[in-house]
Amino acid sequence: MSERGRVEPAWGAEVIGSAEKEGFAPFGEWRTWYRIAGVSRQPNPPLVVLHGGPGLTHEYVDRFKLLAEGGRAVIHYDQIGNGRSTHLRAKGPEFWQVELFLAELANLLGHLGIADSYHLLGQSWGGMLAAEHAVRCPSGLRALVIADSPASMALWIAEANRLRADLPAEAQATLLKHEAEGTINSPEYQAATKLFYDRHVCRVVPNPPDVESIDIALADDPTVYHTMNGPTEFHVVGTLKNWSIIDRLDRIIAPTLLISGRHDEATETVVRPYAERIRDVRWKIFEHSSHMPHVEETALCMQVVGEFLAAHDRTN
Repeated sequence: MSERGRVEPAWGAEVIGSAEKEGFAPFGEWRTWYRIAGVSRQPNPPLVVLHGGPGLTHEYVDRFKLLAEGGRAVIHYDQIGNGRSTHLRAKGPEFWQVELFLAELANLLGHLGIADSYHLLGQSWGGMLAAEHAVRCPSGLRALVIADSPASMALWIAEANRLRADLPAEAQATLLKHEAEGTINSPEYQAATKLFYDRHVCRVVPNPPDVESIDIALADDPTVYHTMNGPTEFHVVGTLKNWSIIDRLDRIIAPTLLISGRHDEATETVVRPYAERIRDVRWKIFEHSSHMPHVEETALCMQVVGEFLAAHDRTN
């Protein structure tokens, strides 16, 4: 997608002056829901948060709004096809492509009037999307946070299978059996999958409500997740199966922070290309976290991200 869906800014930079605001950005025939928490005071650019999935919603990364406490607006939104944004259940694989979500992000930045100065944080798939945005060198991007994200799906799949091989033998046999038989919706398969998730997605068990929102979102509408990813985190058969950004990472000029967990399904192997190929980068590994340091080590995660953003608020 190129210019489809672009609209003129609705409020300009003044939109960031309200304490909290929800709204919809027109995007072609559809609408993108967004929420702004906090107020951006000079010289603090707003932070835009990209949720993962693809196919989840903003709820599970909602804790990043804590960063609004220091005089910075934090903007969450539900990507098209998800949450409070327009759902498009009838669209097929040719529609659910990276370019769609890049166009939606550009449209939102323009709609809010912040395209000339903003920070960007993407978690998991959101980090992949944020990197795709950053390699295009947008002039307004001040700093980039890539959280728990792979640099290629080939690496992701290989590492997911390695981690899966460490599950109990019975769980591995259950996964293989139901995948071969096409019965992945069975309770046995779901229980075996939960073992993996409890180790490598969120180690806070039982999961808090913001993490439980993932299951709610997927039950409500699995279209985007199933089409782009596949049925589970380690059974990737969707349109992202061959995605990679490794050979383009040297184009990123924005200062970049990588964050991941020591037990993350986004292992050091899948994150390392970002660290090796982005020119201005630092990497924080959270020792007591898996795929969600913002949930598993909330206070430390907010401190690390907040200090990084503060160091890059002013433009040179």
